[in-house]
Amino acid sequence: MRREILFSMKSPFRDTFRIQGFRFGSGAKSLAIVGAMRGDEVQQQYICSQLVKQLVQLEAEGRLVPGHEILVIPSANPYSMNIGKRFWAMDNTDINRMFPGYDQGETTQRIAAALFEAIQGYTFGVQLASFYVPGDFIPHIRIIRTGYEDVQTASLFGLPYVCLRKSLPFDTTLLNYNWQIWDTKAYSVYGGQNGQVEGPMAPYILGSLLRFMQRTSILVHTASAHPGYDSQVIDESDLTSVKAPVSGIFYRMKTARDEVRAGELLACIIHPEEGEVLAEIHAPADGIIFFAHNQPLTLQEATLYKLYAR
Repeated sequence: MRREILFSMKSPFRDTFRIQGFRFGSGAKSLAIVGAMRGDEVQQQYICSQLVKQLVQLEAEGRLVPGHEILVIPSANPYSMNIGKRFWAMDNTDINRMFPGYDQGETTQRIAAALFEAIQGYTFGVQLASFYVPGDFIPHIRIIRTGYEDVQTASLFGLPYVCLRKSLPFDTTLLNYNWQIWDTKAYSVYGGQNGQVEGPMAPYILGSLLRFMQRTSILVHTASAHPGYDSQVIDESDLTSVKAPVSGIFYRMKTARDEVRAGELLACIIHPEEGEVLAEIHAPADGIIFFAHNQPLTLQEATLYKLYAR
């Protein structure tokens, strides 16, 4: 393992900003993995830290296949995580909306440019990502349709679903999109929630990363306790959004990965002062909950659930 400073930037008020990378093996640039780019992506950084720990051991045991280089970047935004902000603290900009970056631009553009330079040219690129609204996801791989996407290889992670979505104009600044345009097979991994490191989800995602590396002949690894799924490929348009008819306290009965029947009660919205039930949220169809809002408050018209109808 080789630890490197991929980018650094001095600050007049805080310690020097650094993006650290951990390289394993040597040879062809086979796999780059990026963890937290937002300050609340604690689970993503934790998974990367555990991956670094595992790869150190596997490298010592000679289980890395010769001729392959792996780069793991646990965090690209330690500043925001240190002060509990999701986006860049100074101007509230999102590093993941700045690719491919500009080395003479604003701060987050410079960070994105340095990060993209470090991870460019790899055969596979994996981002441990988070959704734009808080909630729990069923574990899945998400890919933007660019015309360069490799859906078949995405199934090698062994997660239950591979979700494709149409590229929108503002997606051209995302890491997943730019990786694909620059000839890297890009995959965004979603699962669980940002702020939780305990429980089964983090080891589950870690296992999927090791499974992918084994199936792409990057490492030799003992069989996982979970053999993985035969991933089902779906389109984001297949998901039905369930929105809040009113604002209030969100009390949920169902969460991600739960199977539900049409008409089944999913959650209630409660008056924050009087305690009365303002609205009941029911499943619009039979299916599985793909995404579930996980905050105790909701605004009117906020997305509470995404349901994959069967």
